[in-house]
Amino acid sequence: MSGPNGEPHMAVGAAGRDGDDSDGDDSFGEEEYAAINSMLDQINSCLDHLEEKNDYLHACLKELLESNRQTRLEFQQIGEPFSEAADGNIKI
Repeated sequence: MSGPNGEPHMAVGAAGRDGDDSDGDDSFGEEEYAAINSMLDQINSCLDHLEEKNDYLHACLKELLESNRQTRLEFQQIGEPFSEAADGNIKI
């Protein structure tokens, strides 16, 4: 959990109350910060991977949309002569 300034909350034990910081058991050490940094690096890597997948899917969907537009236009061009026959105005 983070403190009011966005920094990790540091528990204050007996050493913190007495003003003696030599104990260090109640505060984050280098190992804890290294572990947090490692987790943040992993999260960042996962987010980068998700962003790449999102960009790829977006490109695929745009390609599919354009393909569908082209197909719809082709069907409209092919279907124009037959649209009047479907209404019964033209007999074949």
